[in-house]
Amino acid sequence: MTDLTPRSGPEPRPGSRSGRRKWLPIVVIAGVLVAGGVIVTQFLRSAVDYYCNVDEVGDRSGCDTNRRLRVQGVVELGTVVSSGGDTDFVIAFNGASFAVHYDGEPGGIFKECIPVVVHGRFDVASNTFMGDRVEVKHSDEYVSVNDARLSEADALADSCETGTT
Repeated sequence: MTDLTPRSGPEPRPGSRSGRRKWLPIVVIAGVLVAGGVIVTQFLRSAVDYYCNVDEVGDRSGCDTNRRLRVQGVVELGTVVSSGGDTDFVIAFNGASFAVHYDGEPGGIFKECIPVVVHGRFDVASNTFMGDRVEVKHSDEYVSVNDARLSEADALADSCETGTT
């Protein structure tokens, strides 16, 4: 028996151009979704980094040494050592201090006796904060995020420069 059902046109051959056109929008949409997911993930990761002063690390809820943190402190006088592209220094706040290892050169106006915020994790074995990002006080990003804490940090930085810490 012959099939007499009306057809709208010839069937596309496998591998024909019209078959490939159907996949193009799907691939584009998938690429946009993946890119959006990466951006949202990066935003959320930085949003959940707890913000702590040096003296709050290990003492305040959320400032645990086993999590990613943003730590504010003043770079202590005489502690900055750059070697092989890495920078080591000590940050202090309200009488507490700890060593920081930063994989790179902080650049900009980074120097001793200025407030900084270092992003990273603690290496408990060496009692060193392993920083992967440093914000210097005078950058616009630092001021916009940390404005409420600046006056206390400024006072500590002033005492560092005069040697009265």
